[in-house]
Amino acid sequence: GNYERRSIVCFSKMKKENDNLYISFPKKFSGKNIEKDTIEKVFSFSYKMTFGKKGIHRNHRSGGQHYRNNGEIFVNTFQGKLAEVLLYDFFKDKSIQISEPDFSISGFGIWDSYDFKIKDKLISVKSTKHYGNLLLLECKDWNEDGKYIPSNTEYSYFVLVRIKPDFEKIMKENKLLYLDSCDEIGLKNLIFNNCWEGEITGFISNEDFKNTIIKEKFIIKQGEKLNGKVKMDADNYYIQSIDLKDISLILKDL
Repeated sequence: GNYERRSIVCFSKMKKENDNLYISFPKKFSGKNIEKDTIEKVFSFSYKMTFGKKGIHRNHRSGGQHYRNNGEIFVNTFQGKLAEVLLYDFFKDKSIQISEPDFSISGFGIWDSYDFKIKDKLISVKSTKHYGNLLLLECKDWNEDGKYIPSNTEYSYFVLVRIKPDFEKIMKENKLLYLDSCDEIGLKNLIFNNCWEGEITGFISNEDFKNTIIKEKFIIKQGEKLNGKVKMDADNYYIQSIDLKDISLILKDL
């Protein structure tokens, strides 16, 4: 890989061939089972925010061209909220005081300032599929000082959580991914017919994000293809999963 040496963290840029970018070193997924109570609560929230039309999530990414329907938004919401609960449970198990996951139903234009707060530290949680190997941050959401533009927030840490199985694939196979309406009971049964696992893959500090990722342009651009297959919808800063710090190291700072 193409390594950029720093005092603590060694970040690797993806290998580039024309408009294709390839992961340098995939990280093996090592997840733990997610409790049914958690899945139940996250499902209820996600359904209300999408198919239930109680709340509204953005139907496109910052700088993106693809507009998502309720099926796609549901998948993203479900996966993202599972990730938040897993991180919350991790800190609670370590007896660290942390704000609770937000399950309030909000409309479009209401931005969360942060996912979690521990003392004066703000934490942003990102999720991906179990075979995903990138923590992605949409370029148009961030200024050069590493602040989140919509809410003018400076996060202390960005944490990546991976979820198994590939829920998007399941929804697509059942012809539900591109729908704007869906039967609640049938969808719930589909979810509970699967065994869900989660892994807290690692984290990056704001300092590393600002001083390395942004400054040295770790960017996969709109239209470029990840691993020669997945066409990017918007410009994204990226950090490879293999370069993320182990979540246990965050405890020393806290």
